[in-house]
Amino acid sequence: MHATLRSTVLAALLLQTPFALAQESDGTTDTTEDAAEATEGTTEEAPSDLALGEPVGPQPGQAYVRETFVDWSLRCVKAPEGQPDACNLYQLLTNEEGLAVAEFNLFRLPEGGRAIAGANVVVPLETLLTQQLTIAVDGANARRYPFTFCNAAGCVARIGLTADEVNEFKRGVEATVRVVPAANPDAEVILPVSLSGFTAGFEASTTPAGE
Repeated sequence: MHATLRSTVLAALLLQTPFALAQESDGTTDTTEDAAEATEGTTEEAPSDLALGEPVGPQPGQAYVRETFVDWSLRCVKAPEGQPDACNLYQLLTNEEGLAVAEFNLFRLPEGGRAIAGANVVVPLETLLTQQLTIAVDGANARRYPFTFCNAAGCVARIGLTADEVNEFKRGVEATVRVVPAANPDAEVILPVSLSGFTAGFEASTTPAGE
């Protein structure tokens, strides 16, 4: 409703603009000439007190895209001064019609554990959770992961990847994410995950903040 209201007001303003200009343009010959005379010569010397502005970077706690690696984006959260920003790899997954269906967020984990990387895969709320989430690389070595929780954004599977599994991503061409819709348990949705740019993006990613 608010969006419709804003659109209506904007449309009204746009419709009013030509009318206002038409009113002002009635007999504007002298006005235009006067304006030209008033501004004549002002471009030669710019006032010294004009502010040119300064670029504003991300503030602590603010998310931003640092770099793009082919089909992956390196998304970071600005850390307090003196601390490194936490960055993870991101890819939006679409279906055959090009509609956004899921999100793949992958990040490094601290050394010492069996998993060297973690990932949060977010799928629609209408997913059949009991069928879990299946990931395969180039059609091989499929692995199934349970969903951890659901919120307003969707249902999330939090997964861990070993060094061997990360290397599969690095060597692979395309991974797939398989989910089953709750409304049609006999069907399945296969979402492609491009691995172009994954290696460079993974090397540029960092561990989550606080790790």
